[in-house]
Amino acid sequence: MEESTIELARRGDRNALATILREFQDVWYRMSLGLLRDAELARDATQETALRVMKQLPAFRGESQLRTWSLGIAINVCREIRRRDRPVDGLRLVGMRQEEDGPMGEAEMAESRGRIREMLTELPERQREAVMLRFFEELSVEEAAEAMQCAPGTVKATIHQALKAMKKKFEVKQ
Repeated sequence: MEESTIELARRGDRNALATILREFQDVWYRMSLGLLRDAELARDATQETALRVMKQLPAFRGESQLRTWSLGIAINVCREIRRRDRPVDGLRLVGMRQEEDGPMGEAEMAESRGRIREMLTELPERQREAVMLRFFEELSVEEAAEAMQCAPGTVKATIHQALKAMKKKFEVKQ
């Protein structure tokens, strides 16, 4: 995202703001869907994230990337929705970036994705957040830490715990 677009949006330019919303709405939806495990709640979270980004954008100081900053807002929105104790079912991951051609066929890839989805649903919320930010949204450890409002070491430890648990479950199911 160009700095000039961000600056124009911060000053209230509607076209620049629309550009930002178009750029990030899919990212916010993917993150929300993975955390909330419900398409309708994810759409609600995406809308609320967009509203908060528009409202808070004038205060954005540029100390991080806009994408990282806005994902932090999306995570907070999802946390608030979960606190309301609304039921959420299932997990549909979108944005898995691995190619389906190559040595592993589509059927094997689909089976592996199904196992990964199942394992992610069993992780504690914080571990699921860290894994999704790092591997599905492809943020650096530092960016994930900023979005999760914690230290980079915490993200590393959280991801390590999550991957260890997932590996153990994956080996048991094979």
